[in-house]
Amino acid sequence: MSGTMDAAIADLTAKVNAQTEVDSAALTLIQGIPAMIQTAVDAAIAAGATQSQVAAITELGTRLAGASQPLADAVVANTPAAP
Repeated sequence: MSGTMDAAIADLTAKVNAQTEVDSAALTLIQGIPAMIQTAVDAAIAAGATQSQVAAITELGTRLAGASQPLADAVVANTPAAP
């Protein structure tokens, strides 16, 4: 599972670095975290974990996914404009 998470983190980092504007980078990062959580949950279940064992982290991923746009909007609103 560690290799899978390392690859997911590297992929997310590359996507964030590829963005040129703060709002796009923030949204990519914020939306990427729930996807990483889901990848970890899927791997844990494949390794024998039960739904009840991953319920808390699954709920966190769901909440983050639902809050992605307001979080991205807050980052943009609080980021100073480039000089």
